[in-house]
Amino acid sequence: MRADRWYGLIWPFLTLCLWLVSPAAAGSTGQDKDRPWYEALGVEGGGHFRVGGSLSWYQGKDFMRVLGHNPFADAFEELRLKARVSPSNWCRFEVHYENILTGGDTRRLSQGMNLPFTEAVNPSGIGTVRAMSDDSRLMDLTQDIYETDTWIWYQRLDRLNVTLLPDWGVIRLGRQALTWGHGMIFNPLDLFNPFAPTDIYRDYKIGDDMAVMEFPLARSSNLQFLYVARRNPETGQLGFDEASLAGKFHFALGTNEMEFLAAHHYEDVVVGMGSLGYLGAAAWRADVSYTFLGSEAKDQEGFVSLVANLDYSWTWWDKNVYGLVEFYYNGLGERNYWDTLTNPPLAQRLARGELFTLGRIYLAGSIQIELHPLLSLYVSLITNLQDPSGIVQPRAVWGITQNLELTVGTDIIYGGPGSECGGIDIPQSGLVAGPPQQIYGWLTYYF
Repeated sequence: MRADRWYGLIWPFLTLCLWLVSPAAAGSTGQDKDRPWYEALGVEGGGHFRVGGSLSWYQGKDFMRVLGHNPFADAFEELRLKARVSPSNWCRFEVHYENILTGGDTRRLSQGMNLPFTEAVNPSGIGTVRAMSDDSRLMDLTQDIYETDTWIWYQRLDRLNVTLLPDWGVIRLGRQALTWGHGMIFNPLDLFNPFAPTDIYRDYKIGDDMAVMEFPLARSSNLQFLYVARRNPETGQLGFDEASLAGKFHFALGTNEMEFLAAHHYEDVVVGMGSLGYLGAAAWRADVSYTFLGSEAKDQEGFVSLVANLDYSWTWWDKNVYGLVEFYYNGLGERNYWDTLTNPPLAQRLARGELFTLGRIYLAGSIQIELHPLLSLYVSLITNLQDPSGIVQPRAVWGITQNLELTVGTDIIYGGPGSECGGIDIPQSGLVAGPPQQIYGWLTYYF
């Protein structure tokens, strides 16, 4: 147990105390004259409670199907409490507490399996095999409450930061989330806990322990610097080869926006550039990066990553419609997917949650149709153009009331044996490993 593990015990209590005096708990809008102390303290709160489940079917000769338990039933609950204190116009404090119970057949029947490609294409993520870990983070703010072969119940702080607002910029210290890059489904410039391309739930990114400084400049330009401190998960020791140090310059160029970044990320050096502009009523974005590999690479000097997308909104039969198409190139990808195990740069990025695909060339897209102000239909598609194989994700989101929302959907996998989504061949076994067909749903109450 790390020396800072006690934070995982005390901070949930303090978060709850802050939330209880916030408008979310008190039902106040902050205008109540009987609570003058509240306005002076500047407490804001909110959160959600979500519960859901899924049924998953593994196909053909998938090694999970050999376990003889189709379908796999999984479930979860998630409570998130948010509190922010702004005692002055130059300082604010933020904390988010999570309480999560998850598990089911997937966890029970896959204990001890640690093949990196089995989580490369992960649909809904319900029934997670392992709990969130802070082993590589500066602060250990995660605590297991109860664990069995089928279920795991844990609590953690996903945000814990202070923001200082001097006249010359912004300083934010602590656990927070930051997104760089213009990718909408894939995002190679987002090096810090990016969303998986198959993630449906994108309300919150996973927080990291970092220091961020931002300097606004003239003509809508700005400089941003960050430092992410990390530990070696095996030794628990801090080290520069585990950390990230990066800078980004953003500026406007006519009607376009440009940015350049450079980073020391783990043992690698990453340089990249991105741009955003307009083509008529449509918006286009493009990012490219080159990674100079460090000592983990055996016979590779580096690789290129590229993403480009175009999105457009229109009205069709008096319905609001939004469409997106995106191209992604992963220069680190393999064609023989089993080689993932002998490609350290790729395997390490999969394990870190930095990459989520095994191939090189992908085409993705999504469309949203607003059937009613409270009901929207979505369809997302991700295709590995080399296989070809992929995943189709139709879903519906219904706002039942102002605070209650229902999401239901399915993940439809296609591709032949030996493909990334159809099932990767496991040598000398006659079996494959791939993502399942799945139906899922969850109910969320916001407060």
